[in-house]
Amino acid sequence: MPPPFLTSKRMQTLPTESLGAYADEELIKHLPGFTNHYITVNGVQLHYAEGGSGPALICLPGWPQTWYSYHPIATQLAQRYRVILVDLRGMGSSDKPLVGYDKKTMAQDIYELTRHLGLEKVSLLGHDIGGMVASSFAFNYPEATEKLILADGAHPSEGMMQMPLLPAPGSFTEKMNGQYPYPWWMAFNQVKKLPEQLLAGRFEYLLDYLFGYVMLDERKMSAFDRALYATVYNQPGSIRASNAWYQAFDQDIADAKMYGRLTMPVLGIGSYVSYQYLQMSLPYMAEQVQVIGILDSGHYLFEEKPDRVLEAVYDFLR
Repeated sequence: MPPPFLTSKRMQTLPTESLGAYADEELIKHLPGFTNHYITVNGVQLHYAEGGSGPALICLPGWPQTWYSYHPIATQLAQRYRVILVDLRGMGSSDKPLVGYDKKTMAQDIYELTRHLGLEKVSLLGHDIGGMVASSFAFNYPEATEKLILADGAHPSEGMMQMPLLPAPGSFTEKMNGQYPYPWWMAFNQVKKLPEQLLAGRFEYLLDYLFGYVMLDERKMSAFDRALYATVYNQPGSIRASNAWYQAFDQDIADAKMYGRLTMPVLGIGSYVSYQYLQMSLPYMAEQVQVIGILDSGHYLFEEKPDRVLEAVYDFLR
């Protein structure tokens, strides 16, 4: 079982000296040509890894992963682009403050990071929660957004309010049903304090269930990756911070009502669990939309079908 961690009183950051093989300085060795960096922007310290050269591509991960979720595709992307893999506010080695988990504030974190890096215009690739933050970045900083790629995640909308409390009869089995998806953790993660008490020190049980439920081939999520994510999410501060991404949906939905449609090119990459959702939602969100389905993959597309993801990204950004 991954070791428990103490948390700092101010920001509850991970003590990297206790992470062993899962510390940023060890993980970066798996990505030749990439380097770790830490910068304070918008009042929080963010960790990011950077590699490659060319047009800038900001990569934002989702729950319950970290910057390392891009490792199946990062080195290949870095052959064509300046790739920046970011631990979002509340994730991995980035700070975990008590506030600021609405996607507009998290997008401001990323915008100020791009300013620090001297990047006037960037493309963004976001997965899951990272797609929500990438969407907010495009809405709030269109002049800084070249193109937007959303992999199984887009900006929160009022449609979330229609999610069922109970699954459709016969649809809740070992694998998520693509026609009647039942993401029960959307509700579970709304609960404050109880998830930390239930999951701290035993987060691997949730991870194993989740990967089995939303992946078609869960063998593609390696034992090392599972142990890594269990380790970094195993402490109460990390659980509290990552759940706060979900608890901010009300504010995100209110913010969405203030946005117009995006005018830059937008690509949606949907697994079998999200393809229909992206097809329906993205045309309301943007004027120039392309949606492709990788229907022989579950939610964790980078692990299950990295070559297909790379092909879609290359074609879109070319």
